[in-house]
Amino acid sequence: MINPDTSFIKKIESRLKFIYKDKYEKSILSDLIRVISTYRINSSKGQKWNEKDVVLITYGDSVKTDDEAPLQTLRTFLNEKLNEQLTVVHILPFFPYSSDDGFSVIDFREVNPELGDWRDFEDLTKDYDLMADLVINHASSKSQWFKNFLKQHGTGKDYFITEDPETDLSQVTRPRSTPLLTPYETANGTRHVWTTFSADQVDLNFSNPDLLVEMMDILLGYIDKGARIIRLDAIAFLWKVVGTTCLHLPETHEVVKLMRDVAEFINPNTIILTETNVPNKENLSYFGDGDEAHMVYQFSLPPLLLHALHTGNSSYLTTWAKSLPQLDGEKTFFNFTASHDGIGVRPLEGLLPDDEKNALVENMKGFGGRINYKSNPDGSQSPYELNITYFDALKGTHKGEDRLQTERFLASQICMMSLAGVPAFYIHSLTATPNYYEGVEKTQHNRTINRRKWQLDELQNVLSGDTPQKKVFEALQKLILMRKKQEAFHPNAIQEILDFGTDLFVLQRETKDQKILVIINLCDEEKEIEIPVEFTYDLISDSIFDSDKLKAYQCLWMVKS
Repeated sequence: MINPDTSFIKKIESRLKFIYKDKYEKSILSDLIRVISTYRINSSKGQKWNEKDVVLITYGDSVKTDDEAPLQTLRTFLNEKLNEQLTVVHILPFFPYSSDDGFSVIDFREVNPELGDWRDFEDLTKDYDLMADLVINHASSKSQWFKNFLKQHGTGKDYFITEDPETDLSQVTRPRSTPLLTPYETANGTRHVWTTFSADQVDLNFSNPDLLVEMMDILLGYIDKGARIIRLDAIAFLWKVVGTTCLHLPETHEVVKLMRDVAEFINPNTIILTETNVPNKENLSYFGDGDEAHMVYQFSLPPLLLHALHTGNSSYLTTWAKSLPQLDGEKTFFNFTASHDGIGVRPLEGLLPDDEKNALVENMKGFGGRINYKSNPDGSQSPYELNITYFDALKGTHKGEDRLQTERFLASQICMMSLAGVPAFYIHSLTATPNYYEGVEKTQHNRTINRRKWQLDELQNVLSGDTPQKKVFEALQKLILMRKKQEAFHPNAIQEILDFGTDLFVLQRETKDQKILVIINLCDEEKEIEIPVEFTYDLISDSIFDSDKLKAYQCLWMVKS
């Protein structure tokens, strides 16, 4: 048992008063403090992150065998192949679920028995820091909470949002084209419940403080089990007010701040990561004033980088990168090129002209991609995400397919690794997995194209044969190890974006003891280059670089020799 001090209690009370306004009661604070007091406190504070940090994003069963729990197989594979490279493993939702590959949670406090149990999770913490999802916006329609809502009795009976179907909800911003309200029969008759993502994913009602306290208990439970990074899934949609977009509302930001305060009180090494697949300016708002998220995803990076490599033109990527704030203290970016979801299109708003964006969408279709759409307030639909593996997204350029897929893909990963922030690799990027059409046919969901489940022996064969997958995997293994030795790649090291022409993407990372000049040829042909004389040694090739030309998609990490 721990007893929070007066200053902490006052801070928490201030947050709760902001969230609930005239509905605030002292009992809300008392209930929250009671929950907090049941957890062990870890008072030893270390670094939040450094240049050695590298994240893997994976499902608990992305690699599996027939004779053991997938979480055990995953640990074995990672320890054999990537133990030196990785510091953090993000296991995508590992709870019992009813749809959306884990993001429709039936029980937030249990491990899906098809993956393993809490002991398997805790075993992974012996080798890696772990990231866990708090699927905070919604719960499964098969959850006990929702069953109690239907019965109108027990925990959960008032955990969900109902709305009159005649209400004008046209201003609500959504990432789906399915109905916003779904009718369900309850003990009190038909009720229309809010379902932002699907009829099976029922939105939680955070205007009920009992739910907020419950979710704080779940959050602290994950930290207690060893999770160091908490990913707040779909957090932007949390708070609903009719007549608004229901996106990024002030109460949502305050809930994130509250979660940070409470999480850091229990363990000061905890990191809060917000998942907000929205335009760049809105995304950055989740840093608050240094009191909100510790990390935000760089959602604009994957599509901008894809565009740059498709067109051989760095101008839009460079303009965006120049606009990024220099982050210090306990704020940084979560850099990635691919994840379990598709490549977001909304984060391109304001960064890429519509004609360029539409051309990119068409290119992805040509490379076997599928497109998911969202509904707009005016009733129209527009592309929301590109469903394709990042490896296959780079099988060619706007000119069509070519033989430079591997070189182009590695350039994309080197670019991501070079930018300020913590680098994260989706498992199917490390393994250069091609589009999984068989899975799409089976599930009838476009996102399955990038969610293949590897049998361990099959993956081992692919990574040991004469394959593009082996070439990519081994190249990334070496690149990650080299990157981890460079202090100029610290997430908060100074970053300066330079202009070397639109064929190249160039930046400099710097600390007081090291400078690295990063040069990436975005083109499918040789390019001339004039490198400042102080930079003579290339870390990637581990040799003196004295040429005035770069090969197609060649990348350099230049330092003083």
